[in-house]
Amino acid sequence: MQAGTAALRTTPRAFARALATVFALATLLVAAIPAPAQAATAHRKPETSTKHPAKPAIDAPATSVTIASVGTVDPWLWARQNGVLEKSTGYRVEYRRFGDSGEAVRALAAGGIQIAELGSAGIATAVTEGIDVELFWILDDIASAEALVARNGSGITDLASLAGHKVATPFVSTSHYQLLYALQRAGIAPSGLTLVDLHPDEIAKAWSKGAIDAAFVWDPVLTTLTQSGRVLVTSGELCGEGACTFDGLVVDPAFAKANPAFMVALVKAIAAADADYRAHPDTWAESSDRARAAATSTGTTTAQVAAALARYRFPDLAQQASPAWLGGGASGGAAKALTQQAQFLRDQGRLQEVLPDYAKFVTPQWVERAIREAKRSP
Repeated sequence: MQAGTAALRTTPRAFARALATVFALATLLVAAIPAPAQAATAHRKPETSTKHPAKPAIDAPATSVTIASVGTVDPWLWARQNGVLEKSTGYRVEYRRFGDSGEAVRALAAGGIQIAELGSAGIATAVTEGIDVELFWILDDIASAEALVARNGSGITDLASLAGHKVATPFVSTSHYQLLYALQRAGIAPSGLTLVDLHPDEIAKAWSKGAIDAAFVWDPVLTTLTQSGRVLVTSGELCGEGACTFDGLVVDPAFAKANPAFMVALVKAIAAADADYRAHPDTWAESSDRARAAATSTGTTTAQVAAALARYRFPDLAQQASPAWLGGGASGGAAKALTQQAQFLRDQGRLQEVLPDYAKFVTPQWVERAIREAKRSP
């Protein structure tokens, strides 16, 4: 330090050059320092805390796929048990079971899942919260396969008498959405009773212990509850009042784009399983191999499987592509249902916003390609 100081004192020109260098470096350092966060975001709409980070890009065909399931009873279960998709595509397919749509949505956000089975309320929630997925298949029109059931001895005889009781449902599910809708129609505020967030399996256990008074849930647990309870309202009845729901399959768009042959094969496999059930429902009777396979997958009985399937409706390929479901853009049935459910969930404080366009999260392209390929087949 002393030697440097002596040099500056004896050479003014060197001092001037050094001072200029210091100022130049200071200017560069100031430019490199990030602007304060407040200034940087002053003109930007703040993001809600529900937004999820983007998933890593997928730019090459895969050899494996992970599909999330929430335990819905449908004809595809038989095809899954028999490895139909693996045989037709050569992919390694892993099925991961989740308790409900809420769990599956969180798993989607975390990454590692390319395709997921979700209820329509879960799909509306997922895309509103920024998870990049597209609905490409309607697994089922729920029809009367979900219902609100009051436990015998609970003192509940109708919707109005739910006030003050403990009612369970899986949150962020189609049952949750329709329960809130039913309460609104009956003039009961959610604060007027105790709402409990339980997975279907947990609902069955709580019900058997008398820990809950009523539950809105789907099969196979629904069938169990009706054995010692009274149905107050079904999903089909609420659909008639304007709150229709469905179960669907969503996919990471990047995965779909990189694996088009797999997507078409998947659609074909599910469509074939549904067509077989529609043509031969007796093959799913209580004593059948198919019912036993579905019971193993869902942790229920063969009798419950047969009863559950009868409550659903399974749209065929033409219906899937039509404006009644995936087709029709913003006026299509699926897009309108997602919009309606997002609006309702926002009004109930379950979502922070409603997006301007839900049609962009619905695509009929894989169904349409499957239809075209079927027409070309001899």
